[in-house]
Amino acid sequence: MFGLLRRRPHERVGFELYGAAVAAARRPWAFAVLGVPDTLAGRFDLISLHVSLLIRRLRSDPDPRGAELGQAVFDAMFADMDVNLREMGVGDMSVGKRVKGLWEAWHGRMRAYETAIDSSDTAGIAAAVARNIYGGHTDATDAGPVALADFVIRAAALLATQPLAGFLAGQASFPETPA
Repeated sequence: MFGLLRRRPHERVGFELYGAAVAAARRPWAFAVLGVPDTLAGRFDLISLHVSLLIRRLRSDPDPRGAELGQAVFDAMFADMDVNLREMGVGDMSVGKRVKGLWEAWHGRMRAYETAIDSSDTAGIAAAVARNIYGGHTDATDAGPVALADFVIRAAALLATQPLAGFLAGQASFPETPA
């Protein structure tokens, strides 16, 4: 009985790290300066980008707690998506299906970003950003996707310099500005 009340490892820290990614994704410059659509989809995509960068960093840590933290961040994100869908009035019967759709969208985006980051392909990041965050309504060579691709490279580099101890304390830093 009491085992059911026990929290998963790193659950609290996962929510704190997820909160840091959400706060970074909600910085006004993304919408005002880079022209990211200020819509549910635009916000979801920016959060997905930041969470993907964070999970990528955590999974690359040689300490097994890094991967555990990455899973905790993932769990926090989709628990939050579930709550948000319910608050928006999505019926209980369709929440699971909607969350699954969001998971599939996030997973595809993460793979695209990760592949481009791992090969230092800034043009590939800009193409993924144009397709996902800008919904295909802008070209990958336009100023917004190019600046956001540069941000992604800088964010990945900044996250790589942060020690696991900081993440275990619920702290993650992203660049403050797009350039």
